[in-house]
Order: sequence, then structure tokens, then C-alpha cells
Amino acid sequence: MGAGRLYAAVAAGGFRRYATYRAATAAGVFTNTVFGLILVHVHLALWAQKPQLGGYDQAQAVTYVWLGQAFLSTLAIGGGGIEDELMERIRTGDVAVDLYRPADLQLWWLAADLGRAFFQLLGRGVVPFAIGALFFPVRLPGEAAVWGAFLVAVVLAMVVSFAIRFLVALSAFWLLDGTGVLQLSWIAGFFCSGMLLPLNVFPGALGEVVRALPWSSLLQGPADVLLGEADPLGTYAFQAGWALVLLAAGRLVQSAATRRVVVQGG
Repeated sequence: MGAGRLYAAVAAGGFRRYATYRAATAAGVFTNTVFGLILVHVHLALWAQKPQLGGYDQAQAVTYVWLGQAFLSTLAIGGGGIEDELMERIRTGDVAVDLYRPADLQLWWLAADLGRAFFQLLGRGVVPFAIGALFFPVRLPGEAAVWGAFLVAVVLAMVVSFAIRFLVALSAFWLLDGTGVLQLSWIAGFFCSGMLLPLNVFPGALGEVVRALPWSSLLQGPADVLLGEADPLGTYAFQAGWALVLLAAGRLVQSAATRRVVVQGG
């Protein structure tokens, strides 16, 4: 089997694996919808006091909220991606099996995570977004080209998200317990991705810093493409740049970890 077909099969396996958890998917749809309703009313109240806050009108702000709920599990911003499993395999020593595979460790887990992400987008993200669009004022483009540009940004966001979480998972080669690192990454993800508030609302130097960090590739970048507030090519360049930097860093850390041969519990 060629390398491309191998990783495509791994991605398909990741998709099928998460598709089997029907009860968890239904519970996730319900949870995302409820949290979306809470956040929408918070944003409606905030934008009623300050119209055009951050350059968004009220409909754009509402659309942003429902995009966030669609992306929460898709991009594993609050956990639920491959990082937990990979960290556990490192801790127990099962990662040695992964290293013996005739496949690259980073690409294997990237393919698996992309399969997971696409399922979560379709299985857990579309319904809350559709409910939000049905019952609240939203700003959606009518041109197919804009939707196509948005989907490209979403795929790049998936890659950046994986690259961040892969680096976090590799910390388990040196730590006995990676729980603290995971929790810090979740906090950073929620705050710096714009999951709580759009990053264009953040004032001054703080806004400039968070918009320059890789987490802004996850939600803010794709949202601005969909809302017509950003040049797609500029967004792609920003996302691809961070993806290359983070994947390269993951490659270096992976190389150092495997040379060290520190397999917890093995």
C-alpha cells in the first residue's frame, strides 16, 4: 500500500471509529446547542450595548458564536482529540508499537486526527450551527466561492490544531503525568482562539498578541473568511505558516524524544 493510501485509510478509520459513538455524539450535539444558546444571549446583550463591537454587527457576532460551537469538538479546543490517547500510549510504553510501524508517527496521528475532526464537524458541529441559523439572526454568504474558501480555512485550522496538540502530547516523554500540560493547553486554547469572545474585541497590545498566536488560526481566521472580514489568501498564509512551524517543531521534539528512549512504564 502506498503512503498516501495508508494515511487515507488511517483517516477513514478515525472517522469510522468516532462514528460508532452515537450516544456520545447526540449528547455532544445537545451540549453544544445549550452552550451556544447561553453564549448567543450573552453576545446579544453585549452587542446591544456596543453595536459594531470589534467591527462585527450583531448578526456577525451571533454567527461567530455558532461557528465556535461547531468547531469546539472539531478542533478539540477543550480536549477530546488524539492527545489523550497518545499521551497514554507514551506513558504505558505502547508508543513503542507505533514507532515500529512502517509509517511516520506524526503523519499517522495527523491522519487519525483529521478523520476524527471531519466526523466531529459533520456529526457534532453541523446541527448546532443549523439550529442557530434557524432561530437567530446570522450573517451567511450566498456565494459558493466564499463557502469553498471557508472550508479550506477549516481544513488548515484542523492541521494547526493537531500540530499544537501533538506537541502537548509529546511532553509525556519527559513528564510522569501530562494532565497539567493538557489543562494549560485547554485554557490557552479557549482564551487565545476566540472561543469566549472574538479576538478582534481584545484591545490594544493584548489584541495584537493573541491575533498573532497560532490559536487565532482555529476559529477567528475561518470565521472572518466566512463573514467576509478577511482576505482568504492572507488567512491561508497565516495558517499554513503556523502549521509548518508547529509541525516542524513537533518533528524535532519527536526526534529528540525517540533518541532519548524514555518510554514511561516500559
